[in-house]
Amino acid sequence: MPVKNRFAELQAEITEWRRDIHAHPEILFETHRTSALVAEKLEAFGCDEIVTGIGRTGVVGVIKGKTDTSGKVIGLRADMDALPILEATGLDYASQTDGAMHACGHDGHTAMLLGAAKYLSETRNFDGTVVVIFQPAEEGGGGGKEMCDDGMMDRWNIQEVYGMHNWPGKPVGAFAIRPGAFFAATDTFDIAFEGKGGHAAKPQETVDTTVMTAQAVLALQTIASRNADPVDQIVVSVTSFETSSNAFNVIPQSVHLRGTVRTMSPEMRDLAEKRIQEICDGIAVTFGGTVNVDYHRGYPVMVNSEAQTEFAADVARSISGQCDDAPLVMGGEDFAFMLEERPGAYILVGNGDTAMVHHPEYNFNDEAIPAGCSWWAEIVEQRMPAA
Repeated sequence: MPVKNRFAELQAEITEWRRDIHAHPEILFETHRTSALVAEKLEAFGCDEIVTGIGRTGVVGVIKGKTDTSGKVIGLRADMDALPILEATGLDYASQTDGAMHACGHDGHTAMLLGAAKYLSETRNFDGTVVVIFQPAEEGGGGGKEMCDDGMMDRWNIQEVYGMHNWPGKPVGAFAIRPGAFFAATDTFDIAFEGKGGHAAKPQETVDTTVMTAQAVLALQTIASRNADPVDQIVVSVTSFETSSNAFNVIPQSVHLRGTVRTMSPEMRDLAEKRIQEICDGIAVTFGGTVNVDYHRGYPVMVNSEAQTEFAADVARSISGQCDDAPLVMGGEDFAFMLEERPGAYILVGNGDTAMVHHPEYNFNDEAIPAGCSWWAEIVEQRMPAA
């Protein structure tokens, strides 16, 4: 696999950074140690500007090319946060923080972007400016939105932005991408049914919330099977059913449902929210109870720009020889917020035959480092060729 020779030379050093980050995972916006390490490395590399505290604990580094006749500014983004998972890998560099783990490979993403930043600071073989973006709180915290809300895109005049994620099951260093909608919008719901509790031996004197809620669990599945066009992607999953009583002989006064909705278009997102409310209202009226639906919109659909996706795929092919068509992913990704503000693309790089992400035995594959670093560096050097 043709990668830049410099990254083959740097692989051992980048691996050390990655494993250090892996051993010290931090959740959501609490990436204080990781952010400090990133800022320290960027300063050592000789970045022209380093700013911390963007999006609370995000870090931005600016690297200027040998020339700037193009006026182009490209952003490269990596996520830094870990997950609240107890690690089960048994590695000698396993998490030293109980209940926290880099189970999604953000340690690898951060290390690879640091490697690219080191190389780009050394060579500066491009015409324009690179902004390296190290983001906290991708795992449910919306750190990407926070960095955008802090004015990051306008402050550095970022014109295009690119991101990357490792992908277990795909050969190490191989790439995959798709234009348009790629990762799903991720919404949540909290539904509270209220009835009239009572003795289980006298159901006629109650308004049974368990019956109401059981009907709701089944009826919510008709959103995908009977309301949505079969060619549209939508997932409605009830993940929690919690009653106000756990006694054998008590019909509970209230029941809470919680779950998630995944969609690939604004229209499907609107439909899901509308139908969840209508279905629950109808069931509550039918059984004589009441209901409150709290629907929360999370990450939007992540949409790759057409032109930037084609370019990103060409860069990937120049490194690995091919770039496959990626499948639609019903998981969420808050890089979507950055792609709402600027054109860009998000690519997958193979992690090999490893446990899946968000699994306690997952581990980022350090053999993917040269390919990932090369892709980021080539994005810059091919998009902003030296004058």
